Amino acid sequence: MPTPAPNLYPDFNIIRLSHVIFGVTDLAKSRHFYVDTLGLQVTDEDDRRIYLRAMEERGHHCLVLEKSDTAAIQALSFKLFDEVELDKAYTWFEQQGHSVEWVERPYQGRTLRTVDCFNTPIEFYFQMDRLAPIHQKYELYRGVKPLRIDHFNLFSSSVDKAVEFYNSMGFRVTEYTEDEESGKLWAAWMHRKGGVHDIAFTNGEGPRLHHTAFWVPTPLNIIDLCDLMATTGYVDNIERGPGRHGISNAFFLYILDPDGHRIEIYCSDYQTVDPDLEPIKWDLKDPQRQTLWGAPAPRSWFEYGSVFEGVDTETSQLKATPIVAP
Repeated sequence: MPTPAPNLYPDFNIIRLSHVIFGVTDLAKSRHFYVDTLGLQVTDEDDRRIYLRAMEERGHHCLVLEKSDTAAIQALSFKLFDEVELDKAYTWFEQQGHSVEWVERPYQGRTLRTVDCFNTPIEFYFQMDRLAPIHQKYELYRGVKPLRIDHFNLFSSSVDKAVEFYNSMGFRVTEYTEDEESGKLWAAWMHRKGGVHDIAFTNGEGPRLHHTAFWVPTPLNIIDLCDLMATTGYVDNIERGPGRHGISNAFFLYILDPDGHRIEIYCSDYQTVDPDLEPIKWDLKDPQRQTLWGAPAPRSWFEYGSVFEGVDTETSQLKATPIVAP
């Protein structure tokens, strides 16, 4: 199935992805991983939640760690252009037959909670508390020196359906993988902010969160993180990489947090702001699709993901498989 023509005038205006809420079973262990090892900055914390931001971010948080009995994802959140867009989004989702409600979220203004076409919990807001800049406080740079949240990647039981739905909200496809036999999409990368993606979809049992990615300054920061994790008790948490993707051309490392939530450390993709930019097509069996250097991903990368709290999953009917590491 070819990707749809981009919807350049959606009914409401999404600026970018904003943050994610992780359910974690041990706040102290999660804090050590994200703050002491990765280098995210604590903006507030209590005995139930820890709010974190990266070094270039002015908003109050890009990641919320919430104490929970289960390690499930609470919501994915996106920032809208202004306050009026919130009401437009409410109306749009309501007309689509999706549940809609206004919810209270600390450090945010009005927040709309709804679901996408797979019942994935998503939230939209315009106003978040602004904090003083810290990007030149180099004494605070630790770990992998994370600069900002970059994207989400989700397992989807139908990538074609996901692309159609998110395209209707104005997300544009930059790259995609098509299964030649069925003509169906196996994966797709979609953006709002002008990078390769704010959100991506990978064929598999879903909806589940495959990973959340953080942008770092250089590939050398990723090498430093590997050394740090290998010597501080986290060597088994390194799942894949470092390497360079074929898709996106980005340098990457995939790691698992103490609850198994997958994090990608990411840098060096390319600009995609032109509205008439044609998406790049990849074949599922191309060995350079996953990694430019030809190294395939481990089986866990195609099978394991974080569930969303209270959301049932569905098995994909597309059985096509990529090249998998032995």
